[in-house]
Amino acid sequence: MAASAESSGTVAIDAGILDQMIEIRRHLHRNPELSNHEANTQRYLRQMLAGEGISDIRDVAGFGLAVDIVGTGKPSNRKIAIRADIDALPIEEESGVDYASANPGVMHACGHDAHASMGFAVAAHLHRSRADFGGTVRLIFQPAEEDSPSGGKRVVEEGLLDDVDAAICLHVDPYTPSGKIAVRSGPYTLACDTFDAVVIGEAAHAAKPYEGIDAIAVACSMVGELQKIVSREIDPYDPLVISVTGINGGSAYNVVAGKVVLKGTIRRGSDATRERAWRRVREILEGMAASHGADVELTIHKGEPGVVNDGEMAELIAASGKACIGADNVLDTPGWTIADDFGYYSERRPSVYFRLGIRNEAVGSVFPLHHPKFRVDEAALKVGAATWLRRRPDFCRRSRKIPTDQRGPKSARASLHEPVRCLLSI
Repeated sequence: MAASAESSGTVAIDAGILDQMIEIRRHLHRNPELSNHEANTQRYLRQMLAGEGISDIRDVAGFGLAVDIVGTGKPSNRKIAIRADIDALPIEEESGVDYASANPGVMHACGHDAHASMGFAVAAHLHRSRADFGGTVRLIFQPAEEDSPSGGKRVVEEGLLDDVDAAICLHVDPYTPSGKIAVRSGPYTLACDTFDAVVIGEAAHAAKPYEGIDAIAVACSMVGELQKIVSREIDPYDPLVISVTGINGGSAYNVVAGKVVLKGTIRRGSDATRERAWRRVREILEGMAASHGADVELTIHKGEPGVVNDGEMAELIAASGKACIGADNVLDTPGWTIADDFGYYSERRPSVYFRLGIRNEAVGSVFPLHHPKFRVDEAALKVGAATWLRRRPDFCRRSRKIPTDQRGPKSARASLHEPVRCLLSI
């Protein structure tokens, strides 16, 4: 993709970096890898970063990378982390783009290729301009956002946030017009749990179903009843989503299935709602099984917490966006019901998760996340990179270096009321 010198607001990102950003995004899109299998992605990103003269690139969280860009222009002990996820999804691509996935059944249908390429652009720009700012920016190219074991959880467990003051990430948003950003303080994504259920009936001849217990019929009843938890038992202002996302059973035309496997997800806001949802899912599945003379084995897996945006960090991103693209293009938009393991970051450090609009009918960027026809309007990517990079004198906050022994969310936030210092000047 050809590009001339670009300037977003007062952040002039070199045209060569912008060209590389698009090149990297398309390479990653053509070569997607599933969670916890991103070996080639890790290798490629390392090569591209090293090509910019960036050294001390560390392996993290399995197949991720981390690199610190240290500013030399001003004395500062501020350190901020930027997360860019890198994994893809088990989806057969139908987008029709020239650089579609060459890996059958795997697709970057959530924009992580765009996130990683913007992360590269930020790293390259900061490395070239490190004499112009103070403090440290830690770029974390995180694997396994989409599946467990969670890359975000491993990042925290490996101590990558222990010495940082705050963390930032963005996510492309196909519902927001291209080039706009959306951010708001407070809860911004839902927590995510998953469940597996094995419905155990009794196989029989398909011509004599009364001689067995049809596990498929039992499972279908369970799916229908689970929908009533949200529609009939939960306050509509209390976010909860329960989705059955897989059902597998039976192998022959003439045999009533004796076993069916269900799987699904539980997305919620509050801990109280999580507790209630877990209880009701178990009660309904066990009750439906008993009423049909069947059994069920249910396992619920606790997943990532919801992202909670820190108020001052959200204001920082809003101010950055207004400087780059104008106040009319910065939206105060509520959070969404997707989950993101950046929630582990926001539990540990003041954090902000914002959305970058990519919706553009002219280029076919209209399909939702996780859709086989999902596309990204690449023209928006320079806005995301520039928003990360934008310097403002008022990016100062009440902050000090967080001791490494204060790792919990309460202690991290309690340390934000000390003498005023700049978080980062870039």
